[in-house]
Amino acid sequence: MSVNIAIDGPAGAGKSTIAKMVAKKLGYVYVDTGAMYRAMAYYFLTNQIDSTDREAIEKAVETVDVTIQYENGQQVVLLNGENVNDKIRNEEVGNMASATSVYPNVRKKLVALQQKLAQSTDVIMDGRDIGSVVLPNADVKFYLTASSSVRAQRRFAELQEKGVACDLDQIEKDIIDRDERDMNREVSPLTICEDAVLVDSSYMTIDDVVAELIRIVEEKTNGN
Repeated sequence: MSVNIAIDGPAGAGKSTIAKMVAKKLGYVYVDTGAMYRAMAYYFLTNQIDSTDREAIEKAVETVDVTIQYENGQQVVLLNGENVNDKIRNEEVGNMASATSVYPNVRKKLVALQQKLAQSTDVIMDGRDIGSVVLPNADVKFYLTASSSVRAQRRFAELQEKGVACDLDQIEKDIIDRDERDMNREVSPLTICEDAVLVDSSYMTIDDVVAELIRIVEEKTNGN
């Protein structure tokens, strides 16, 4: 029987980085659900579909295929057969993903794929509604967070390292705005599940967070 681990939390909390490292150490499959929403958002952007045009978005969803493959142990996100890994990690795509993930048809299509992946293998998924909607019966649930200022500083450093021009204050504003949308959207809002373990990484190193999550997973799944 497969083991499912859910990691939820706000934008910029380090969910993907942490989940990848935990999955690698435990030998689980990492499923980056956020990348799937970003891939669909990238499709909307490249086809000039406005985030407020619900009718156009729901029509487009019918023709969008987002799948996941693994090549050399790395997740590859395919949008209608095209590898879009290096096209979906900018702020514009992230903001579009947040704005369009509120639509029921968008979520329904991607959630079905995510649940199918979890049925047959040990997985770690991170996102906004993994523990509450996608994997409500997950063996272990985490809510990973950090202050908006810390998350903005991390994102700022990441973008600077890549040579991308950015403004720290604007990044924090975008993060706060995204939190507001994610927590108050009508469909599958970001929430802390009652049975989730809260982990605030504001003053923890990545290695410390990874070690803590692995300790908890092994404790809760011992004997599985």
